[in-house]
Amino acid sequence: MDVVGISKRLSYVLRHQPGSIGVTLDDAGWTDVDALLNALAGHGLPLTRAELDHVVATNDKRRFAVDESGTRVRASQGHSHRVDLGYVAEPPPPELFHGTVDRFLAAILAEGLRPGRRHAVHLSADAATARTVGGRRGHPVVLRVDAAAMAAAGHRFTRSANGVWLVDAVPPAYLAQQR
Repeated sequence: MDVVGISKRLSYVLRHQPGSIGVTLDDAGWTDVDALLNALAGHGLPLTRAELDHVVATNDKRRFAVDESGTRVRASQGHSHRVDLGYVAEPPPPELFHGTVDRFLAAILAEGLRPGRRHAVHLSADAATARTVGGRRGHPVVLRVDAAAMAAAGHRFTRSANGVWLVDAVPPAYLAQQR
């Protein structure tokens, strides 16, 4: 079993294109496990329930979650369409971090961080994680986010099931390049 390949396919389906295999997500991003497995098998990826559970349990970024009943699965964050993940607002740590690459730095410092095709901006609790995220697309640049000041100004932060901090946007006044 190619766990990375399965994880990428699940990310594509559960975050971006459930219709590509004929499944639907509810308003909170959940889909029925059996329907997902049947649809994946019908589209060239036969996967057992045990294999799905293994991918969910061992994904290094904990990208997926199975509900308490064990009958539904979803992506923890990163959706390109609107879903209500049900995460409760909570106070962030004083600083959070965002990883990007050199070619986007000028625009980000001028315009701030926007969710792009996702429903929220993703922030990391530590600079090392942000550096890893930024490094996936080139030479990494780490931005420090003054999360305490943002929260004091009324910005709403939530944290996904896998620890990623989510916010609608980060205005440029709250950003600084991490040295």
